[in-house]
This record gives sequence, C-alpha cells and structure tokens, in this order.
Amino acid sequence: MNKESETSAAPVRTVGKIKAGIVGGAGYTGGELLRILINHPSVDITFVHSNSNAGNLVADVHTDMLGDTDLQFTGQLSNDIDVLFLCVGHGDARKFLDANPVDDRIRIIDLSQDFRLSAASAIGSKNFTYGLPELNKSAIREAANIANPGCFATCIQLALLPLAKAGLLNKEVHISATTGSTGAGQSLSATSHFSWRNDNLSVYKAFGHQHLKEIRQSLNQLGSGLGAEDFSFIPYRGDFTRGIMASLYTESTLSQEEALQLYTEYYAEHPFTHVSGKNIDLKQVVNTNKCLLHVEKHGNKLLILSIIDNLLKGASGQAVQNMNLLFGLGEKEGLRLKGTAF
Repeated sequence: MNKESETSAAPVRTVGKIKAGIVGGAGYTGGELLRILINHPSVDITFVHSNSNAGNLVADVHTDMLGDTDLQFTGQLSNDIDVLFLCVGHGDARKFLDANPVDDRIRIIDLSQDFRLSAASAIGSKNFTYGLPELNKSAIREAANIANPGCFATCIQLALLPLAKAGLLNKEVHISATTGSTGAGQSLSATSHFSWRNDNLSVYKAFGHQHLKEIRQSLNQLGSGLGAEDFSFIPYRGDFTRGIMASLYTESTLSQEEALQLYTEYYAEHPFTHVSGKNIDLKQVVNTNKCLLHVEKHGNKLLILSIIDNLLKGASGQAVQNMNLLFGLGEKEGLRLKGTAF
C-alpha cells in the first residue's frame, strides 16, 4: 500500500466542520496551530483563549497572520466545540483541567508533557492516548484524548522504532541532537536572548532530558527492553530558529541495504515519515510536518539521522495529524505545507 492510499482509508467526516478551541494561543505552538487550522478545510476555530491577550486581535500578536484572520483572543471558554487543544506549559494542562471542567464528549489534544507517560495518563474520567501516529495509529483513531509527543521524543523515536519493532534494538544507543531556539518556548530566558543564542552552541540536560522517559516507554512498547542506562543523550541548543537534527548510532549486524529496507518498509504506510538514501539536511523539513531519516553503516555501527521541524511534526503539526485521525479525516488534510528550500 502506498502512502497516499493509506491516508484516505479512514472514514470521512461529512456532518459539518470540526469546531476547535485553543487554549494558550499566544505562544509558539499556539501560533503554529492557528496558522494550520485557519487554512484547514474541515475546521472552524470557535475560540482562541489567552488570559494575557484577551480582547486583542490574533494578528496583533502573530503579526504574520494580518489579512488571514479577524479572530480575537478571549478570556472565556466554551463547551460548544468538538476538540480542545491545550498549548500550555508543562504542568499547566493538568492544572487547567482541574480548574475548568471539559465535557467528556470533547476530544482533548494536549501539547504539554502532562499526560505522556502511562503512569500519569489520566485525570478524573479522562484518559489520554500517546499520540505518535507511527506507533499508535490504530489506538489514536479510537482514542478519547491525545497526549501529543515531545519534539525531541518524536525525532528520536522515529529514528529507532523500526529497530525496536524488528527486535534489533538491544545495544546501547548514543544520541546527539540539536534544536532551534523556538524549542525553548516564547518566554525569555538567559539562553534564549538573541545576543546569547546567535553564533553560539551549548549542551543542556546531558543524559537527563525529560523526553527520555517517553522514548523508553514507546520503545519498550515494541519490546526493546532497554533501560535508562542504555540511552546516552546529549541535547544541544542551536543558533537557528526552528528544527531538530538528531544523529544516533548503535551496534548492529544489519548491512546498509538491510537497514534501508527495514526502515523503508516500516514507514511505507506513514505519509509524513520518509527514508532517504542520500544524506539529509534540516531545511528539507523546516515548515513541514515531515520527518526525514537516513541510515548509514560504519563498521559494526548503524548511524541514523533524523530531522523534523520542532514546532510542526514536533508539536502543532502532529497535533493536527492526530486530530485528523481522531475525526476520520485524511491524515494529511490541512498539512500539505510548503517547506523552506532556501
């Protein structure tokens, strides 16, 4: 089955448009979500919530949307929606749902880390399914609510899922990954100021990044059995705006040809993840919902390169991909985005 035919296999929603609400619409992920949904043919945005910007035009905050929308931010919430996107900080989604009852018929897609781990995937009567389509597509289609994966987690998991599924992920994995400045969120900090970030590179959270837990959870779901000590992850802050490039290597008995075949076959039915026989570079995915992968054999080591846009496939684009699956739409609907070639 080719990738395009797979995306049209789900039943198509025919009764009206999906009514969407967004909480946290003034930040980076909220802005990216707005840019996608205002052009999505099957969605109407009912409200965009922001306490700090209530009454302001969306285009006054996200100035590139001038001429695209007359929406205003609101401080009010409504249950007259089909889906609620939570684009809030880590820890704030659970607080929001504690303080604001949401009808169980409304699907929630949470972009924070609050419900990603299985031990914390519920609140009250609401349960959250981990929303990595390349791992859980069938479960997502039947889910009530979605915990959207983290950006580093998405990039790294997509590099390792085929090995785990084949029972070939049984040696220590070494990971080096660099993210753009938007990965730090919109609030200013010492390491997000232009004067510090520009022409600079730094390591942070070496060996202890929070996304490692969800990475191990997904790989163990496929039977890898690797423990915390088997992942050596060094994250870098890059001096560019958006995107993640991860390089991973592990011992493997696969040949170059066998590895390429394994990865190509695993992702044959997933429309946003593509395996390249040639080396890849970050601009190929910036402003798209794609993940590109490249594998190379070096002696007894298998090198895997993985690239995504941290705000799209790593956040808001994947959230819309999950929404499409939840509501029986074509998986690529509203996500045929133009990349940045130069």
